[in-house]
Amino acid sequence: MSEQNNDSAQAPWMIYGANGYTGELIAREAARRGHRPVLAGRSAGKVEALAGELGLEARVFGLDNVARATGEIEGCSLVLNCAGPFSATAEPMMMACLAARAHYLDITGEIAVFELAQSLNDKARSAGVVLCPGVGFDVIPTDCVAASLKAALPDATHLALGFDSRSGFSPGTAKTSVEGLAQGGKVRRDGHIVTVPLAYQVRRIDFGDGEKEAMTIPWGDVSTAYHSTGIANIEVFIPGSPRMISGAKRANYIRPVLGFKWVQRLIKARIEKTVKGPDEEKRASMPTFVWGEARNARGEKKTARIRTANGYSLTITGSLAVIEHLLAQPHAGGAYTPSKLVGADLVSRLPESGELVIG
Repeated sequence: MSEQNNDSAQAPWMIYGANGYTGELIAREAARRGHRPVLAGRSAGKVEALAGELGLEARVFGLDNVARATGEIEGCSLVLNCAGPFSATAEPMMMACLAARAHYLDITGEIAVFELAQSLNDKARSAGVVLCPGVGFDVIPTDCVAASLKAALPDATHLALGFDSRSGFSPGTAKTSVEGLAQGGKVRRDGHIVTVPLAYQVRRIDFGDGEKEAMTIPWGDVSTAYHSTGIANIEVFIPGSPRMISGAKRANYIRPVLGFKWVQRLIKARIEKTVKGPDEEKRASMPTFVWGEARNARGEKKTARIRTANGYSLTITGSLAVIEHLLAQPHAGGAYTPSKLVGADLVSRLPESGELVIG
């Protein structure tokens, strides 16, 4: 993505959660490109310090009062929500964006958030507001793979997607993963999202860096890939060591305990103190391998693979690519997936992406 200077007459846009790991990375790259986003979040000290350093406007507000949030984003053309876990922030921010008539984007991978956006499709269409959660990793690459496989095999009935990423977690992603463990595994079966055990399916997959044992995970593509392709049966995989897969299966027995609010609070407090996102050197040294497989009722198969930048680096460039797309051209309101909004070639156009190969 080339550098782009903002038109001074253009309505401002906002990064909410700019004080978080990923939000700060996106804010810094946006400023480097000449954008002037409003930086916002709940933490006054962190948001104002970053805004001061980058010469940007800061706004401090929480999302416990939708009317207040609406007032804060009034006049903004769009909001990129980077404040996870999105189970807590997506709904109030979507409601504020609908009221303020600002497009809503976020970087979630949470199934419930994607389903929420789809449930608000009619309201978004009426308001002329784009709702497009998941404009980062993993959803951009796997969504583009899903759409490309649908084009290659139009009568596909089953879709498997997956990614091999070794960059570690940011605090927000780690907290989301803890919530996911408590909710169990998820797959789409005959068009419906169903709960299954963690590590429900285990198979060997070559994501693009050699064959590895892999297990199903309750990831956002169970929702997004269906809305992008209409394929009724979807599973998402990541590689895992025997120890990791065994641990996921054992977690099925303690899953009810993980759902207790006090347990979640304890684990998330520890994450806040101990988990740090990968630094620039680590991000640069760890690419991601993305894979997909579609098959139809006759047993015919198509497989897709693409190598991309590290997941966090892709989130920076991917989210800004979607923002620049929306800033450059008007879009009808409604709920979108990344491939539906920008096109299935989006991932191939991002820095460090290889060719999307289908065979």
